[in-house]
Amino acid sequence: MSCRHIRSACFMSITSKPLNTKMSNIHTCTFNACKKILERRFIQRIHYQNYKNAERFSKYGQTSNKKVPWSKVLKVITCIGVSASCVLALAKSKRVFSVGKCEETDKVEEEKSRDALTNSMKMSKAINKARDLIQRIKDETGSPGIVVGVSVNGKDVWKEGLGYSNVENRTPCTADTIFRIASISKSITMGMVAKLWESGVLDLDKPVQHYLPQYPVKYFDGQKVDITTRQLVSHLGGIRHYDKDYIKKNKTIKDIENLEKSSNTNTKDNVDKSDKKDKNQTSDKKKEESKDGKKNENEKKKSEFENKEYYIQKAFTSITESLTLFQDDPLVHKPGSKFLYTSHGWTLISAVMEKAANKPFDTLMKEYFKTLGLQHTYLEENDPLIYNRGSHYVKNKKGRMINAPYVNNSYKWAGGGFISDVTDLLKFGNIMLYSYQYDADSLSGAGSSIKGSIPKGDNPTKEDNSRSKDESESVNSVVMGNNSERKLLPGYLKRKTMDMIFTPVDKTECSWDKDGFYSMGWAVVPEKYENGYCNHQRHYMSHTGGAIGASSVLLVLPSQNFGKPEKTNSGEKYAKLPDPPKGIVVTVITNMGSVGLNRVALEIAKSFESVESNI
Repeated sequence: MSCRHIRSACFMSITSKPLNTKMSNIHTCTFNACKKILERRFIQRIHYQNYKNAERFSKYGQTSNKKVPWSKVLKVITCIGVSASCVLALAKSKRVFSVGKCEETDKVEEEKSRDALTNSMKMSKAINKARDLIQRIKDETGSPGIVVGVSVNGKDVWKEGLGYSNVENRTPCTADTIFRIASISKSITMGMVAKLWESGVLDLDKPVQHYLPQYPVKYFDGQKVDITTRQLVSHLGGIRHYDKDYIKKNKTIKDIENLEKSSNTNTKDNVDKSDKKDKNQTSDKKKEESKDGKKNENEKKKSEFENKEYYIQKAFTSITESLTLFQDDPLVHKPGSKFLYTSHGWTLISAVMEKAANKPFDTLMKEYFKTLGLQHTYLEENDPLIYNRGSHYVKNKKGRMINAPYVNNSYKWAGGGFISDVTDLLKFGNIMLYSYQYDADSLSGAGSSIKGSIPKGDNPTKEDNSRSKDESESVNSVVMGNNSERKLLPGYLKRKTMDMIFTPVDKTECSWDKDGFYSMGWAVVPEKYENGYCNHQRHYMSHTGGAIGASSVLLVLPSQNFGKPEKTNSGEKYAKLPDPPKGIVVTVITNMGSVGLNRVALEIAKSFESVESNI
């Protein structure tokens, strides 16, 4: 009988009589110290001689016909740290035990304690390293406040705020501080888009005019073109971003389109004159720059946050009203031909969503947040009181920190208008990771299935199919016995849907990691390891965000060991697969704009891999 059985018998036997000594040292081997105490207490008992004979203790044990020395029996008793009265009650109830198994259990407990201590030290080391990385990026960028959160295998292991959420009032940042999350809003919105697609309400491949008949028909190079939701979620729709400078470049194209619609032949001459004038102005500008010499790159390239549309203060009453900002502008390129990152494209997506679901976008998203359990995620509105909402800051021309100007982000909720805290962002990352790793339909006997490299597309090759078949067989071969009875709750989205979302799309790119591609509301970096001991490019998904007075990142690093059977204990017959989510989720939000956070988030995620196997 193991130590577990001893404890059960002991508690059952003494329920009617209180203990004289508290059982605070269970699972602690204090043989040398406790032996003398127990011996003294046994001597005081009248019936001590009845327990001196070891045969009574071994009646049902492994050595039923063999005497066991009292010292061994005493060692077993002191191993579990029970009091003398508990031992007497155990003897009176004629409960017996085996010496050998207790010694074996003792070794297991020592190993577990040693592993727990080692894991605790690794965790402390990972947190200290991550804290140092966050402190560095805060110091380098002059951010007033920054909040970080890390989740390992679905459990939040570290959340901390550094600096101030409000500098004027000296309010410190905490894990509950709420900031603008900017373009992470795209990834969250994509979850709702995918759910509408799964339910058959939204068709990703139909033109947007199918849901929005009032949206203007678009032309490119004189030909009518269609824009689909699938193109928009991957930034391939040709919709402009906040910068309008390209309109001057495309002025000729727009005039030619008007020429085809009009019978006025003088228009072509005007176009030619306009084109020549633009070319002359460009050449004159180049000459002036050549005279002045080389200019600073920051002066040459217009800052992202100098675009006036970032500073809109108008409160838009509907998504349809928000479309008026860009719906009449010409396309930058033919839909599907090139990648252009655009938040306006996601405003068009939100208009399609509310027509498909037959609900206002804000109502739809609030119901969605409730379903996911995101209790501190909101569409940014200035009127409601939102507790723990932090302030946002920018730097003036002299580099000094000042309060960020008032802006109203109601025109771009889906593309960059949400606010949240690190707890909710970690939760959302784990919801996506769980759905990505778990498939209820693929295996009948197993609750989870193998998820390794990124799928190559919607039409897998024969090699991919055979590999998938082999993986399924390997899963079925290890998941047996009690493991087959494990039942996990389904993911918010189906595995096939997540494969589609996390599959890199052709002709896309990722500005915050040149090794990555854009998929559908996420950027994806594929696994790449070509040469031994050289750079190992890890497979991960992320999205960064930048807004007036705010920067953010949400990064998901799936476990490399997911799908491999876990180590079994000595008493278990079969190995079992790990339950999803398996991997590391990192999020960082700050109240200062133009802060690159993806690289530091990836470093933090890798630093916590040392503790992943023990959580």
